[in-house]
Amino acid sequence: MKFLRKNKPKIFCIGQNKTGTTSLESFFKDHGFNVGNQRKAELLIDAYINRDWKPIINYCKTAQVFQDIPFSNDYLYVLLDHYFPNAKFILTERSSSEDWYNSITKFHSKLFGKNGRIPTKEDLQNGTYIYKGFIWKTFYEKYGETVNDIYNKEKLISIYESRNKGIKDYFKNKNNLLILNVAEADSVIKLADFIGITSKYTTFPWENKTNVTK
Repeated sequence: MKFLRKNKPKIFCIGQNKTGTTSLESFFKDHGFNVGNQRKAELLIDAYINRDWKPIINYCKTAQVFQDIPFSNDYLYVLLDHYFPNAKFILTERSSSEDWYNSITKFHSKLFGKNGRIPTKEDLQNGTYIYKGFIWKTFYEKYGETVNDIYNKEKLISIYESRNKGIKDYFKNKNNLLILNVAEADSVIKLADFIGITSKYTTFPWENKTNVTK
């Protein structure tokens, strides 16, 4: 049964896409937490781009746990930390930056690239997820554009590492951030301890590695 846990802290999963955010979503749903509607959250991308924070704050009042866009975008965690002073934050990471790069390029190639190749700018602009152009809008907001090589490995890894470092620096003197690699054997125990529950299982349930790294 899903429920909104009144007087319980908000939980924001702020890891980059393809670091285990879908696994976290499943974990929280399995344990009865009210997880924010992802489609409604994704549609807040324009509010995020325009730095119109009111719709995002209002959306955060609808549930307890939130993940993916716009929560995986830069600096929003600072606003949320101030607005929800008891909030907890979870930064998911891959075992290495190269693992993350390989995962996101493989994932995007499967969904948006022609014949499985790495997508071009035009491929993303023509992608029809949610609406035509949505994927390019979200990609550009996160990574910018490198002419003729939008998936430039050095650039994307640099952005990924810089964002993670910025999050760690911001929270370094606070106690409301958990850094988590869902592929590690004790990750469920760490997560359960952090949010103060007893987990139904000891490892993240997953059918294949593709699913666990969403």
